[in-house]
Amino acid sequence: MTGDRYKWIALSNTTLGVLLATIDASITLIAMPDIFRGIQLDPLEPANSGYLLWMILGFLVVSSVLVVSLGRLGDMFGRVRMFNLGFIIYTAASLMLTIDWLTGPAGATYLIAFRVVQGVGAAFLMANASAIITDAFPPDQRGMALGINNVVGVTGMFIGLVLGGLLAPISWRMVFLVSVPFGLFGTVWSILKLKELGQRRAAKIDWAGNLLFAVGLILVMTSVTYGIRPYGDAPLGWGNPLTIGFLTCGIACLIAFVMVERRVDDPMFRLDLFRIRPFTFGTCSTFLAAIARGGLMFMLIIWLQGIWLPLHGYDFESTPLWAGIYMLPLTIGILLAGPVSGYLSDRFGARPFATGGMLGAAFSFGLLILLPIDFAYPAFAVVLLLNGISMGVFSSPNRAGVMNSLPAGDRGAGGGMNQTFQNSAQVLSIGIFFSLMAIGLAATLPEALFHGLREHGVGAAAAHRASDAPPISVLFASFLGYNPAEHLLGAHTLAALPAHSSTVIDGRSFFPHLILGPFDDGLHKAFLFAAFACLAAAAASWFRGGRYVQAEKEAEDRLPSPDDQTLTRQTVAVRSPM
Repeated sequence: MTGDRYKWIALSNTTLGVLLATIDASITLIAMPDIFRGIQLDPLEPANSGYLLWMILGFLVVSSVLVVSLGRLGDMFGRVRMFNLGFIIYTAASLMLTIDWLTGPAGATYLIAFRVVQGVGAAFLMANASAIITDAFPPDQRGMALGINNVVGVTGMFIGLVLGGLLAPISWRMVFLVSVPFGLFGTVWSILKLKELGQRRAAKIDWAGNLLFAVGLILVMTSVTYGIRPYGDAPLGWGNPLTIGFLTCGIACLIAFVMVERRVDDPMFRLDLFRIRPFTFGTCSTFLAAIARGGLMFMLIIWLQGIWLPLHGYDFESTPLWAGIYMLPLTIGILLAGPVSGYLSDRFGARPFATGGMLGAAFSFGLLILLPIDFAYPAFAVVLLLNGISMGVFSSPNRAGVMNSLPAGDRGAGGGMNQTFQNSAQVLSIGIFFSLMAIGLAATLPEALFHGLREHGVGAAAAHRASDAPPISVLFASFLGYNPAEHLLGAHTLAALPAHSSTVIDGRSFFPHLILGPFDDGLHKAFLFAAFACLAAAAASWFRGGRYVQAEKEAEDRLPSPDDQTLTRQTVAVRSPM
């Protein structure tokens, strides 16, 4: 079964795997308050902020670190075999997450550990899915097929938000349990139906390269998690010696990794692939687009949950679910544009669509800057739809252009490299966006918060203590659906206030009105950065060149040139008997 029917089986199975992996990358974001209440741990306590960050980022970090190695193993031992193993690991980890019986820090550590294992399974799936599709589809249909797979994967990040908001209030365990039946189905389906079509490349495992790359990337991404946490009196931890140490050692390991890869016979990271122009510039644009997109979801959630939804009558406890629902135009735009642009790129090449998509995304970020903080939703929905369409127009052709440029025996490694740049960029983007937001808030929020609390009867000492809270605490509170004012003051202080003042401070509109100005400044900095990242991605995409398919190029190289054909005919004529 390797004909027309098989390619659709390969596409649907790998797309299910990628969808599950990306849903789980975001499903905990909305469900975090219910998860931490379930294990009896306050995620906003300063001592517990590390648990919160690693619940968010641990999955992304491990999938970023492993995806190249696992794609390389797929080239060596079989992509389908690695993909099947990914389904097994992912499903087992999802089941183990469901049965966490511990509470407090031990319960959080258990969840983080198995989220990491779940990320390992997701990395197996993401590292080999594109290569399996590329093996199954002819060159003139890969853009469409990879477009569907990629768009569904990107959409999974936003589906996870809504799904987490729906399931977590019922039971936090359902957030993880929902993946188990789909994982079991996908595992059995892939084992029974997927076939090895790719070329295997016999090679030795590059242990030194794998170790240096893993340690270096983990240290760099760990420095990001410490960088966005407060340090001493500073709102952020980028001056923390631990942050600097992690970042320095991580960069040193990555430099050593590049030196090792240039010398070993069978490198993990195929640096020679960067000689292929469409691969190099396509991967560069992948990285820059993910930098722009990675933090967008967090900024929109904070904007909606911390300000807009409370101002429009929603309780803080219900804002996580509604934030996911109100962001659906973004998902719709990606779903509409992705498959169509992928199909068209099969005929016209990736460059016009990928470049145009990034220009459209930059324009949409400019429109987000122009929107008032308390916007009219129809305008907001149109801008989100435009951003989603632009991202969809970019993503599918870009992924197809990258995969088409790779030799058949290097599709696992090359696809894994591209996925690593994307996943790493998302983690870095979160750090950059949170840092820009915190810097903007730190400049004006303390004074606004102090005077706002004093005007409603809060004592000077309590108001000063609340206004000294790190801006990142305010962002986390908004992100998790807590009332930041109530959290900063505490229930005891609120209870001691006159009834009217306590009702106002604890109400839906007090904090959103208070934070409008400071938040606007930070948000504009974040969106401006995203717009410039999109413009840089558009430039990188344009320099990829015209339509390029490695298999077609290799076939052309094997054909004799016209001069050679003429010479051959002349030689035959000379040697032919008269």
